[in-house]
Amino acid sequence: MSHLRADFLRVAEVELVYKSQVKPSERMKITTSNDAFKLLYDTWDDGKLELQEQFRVLLLDRKNSCLGVSTIATGGISECMVDAKILFATALKARASGIILSHNHPSGNKQFSDSDLKLTKKFVEAAKLFDISILDHIVVTQDGYASMADEGRLKNLDCPF
Repeated sequence: MSHLRADFLRVAEVELVYKSQVKPSERMKITTSNDAFKLLYDTWDDGKLELQEQFRVLLLDRKNSCLGVSTIATGGISECMVDAKILFATALKARASGIILSHNHPSGNKQFSDSDLKLTKKFVEAAKLFDISILDHIVVTQDGYASMADEGRLKNLDCPF
């Protein structure tokens, strides 16, 4: 039987859609880590900032204008499991050319952990496959933030932690 009947073929249709309610001329431009922190902090759920760790991403166009902010994962008090497939599916769907990774430390500690650095290195390598630039990774706390880009850590991810 080389001919298959249509009623035996059942497949899901996959559709990619990105809809923005913000005109390109109205998008916030991110030029510093402080710009990114302010946007992240202002959009973070106050009830989660000091309660549980969340991983969020700022999605940027080629001019570093913000296409959107997305929560990628929510974890417990001291860790958050981030699925690379969800992160990059989100970035690709939004047509992002650059992304800024971020997560909060409910403890208020602004220092990057070894696992933060290892995760960032993994994502920097993966992003190259999609021609997406990872511009920063920011730890957000109630008291301020830390920026891997400001600390020069994104350029030195090949060195031992």
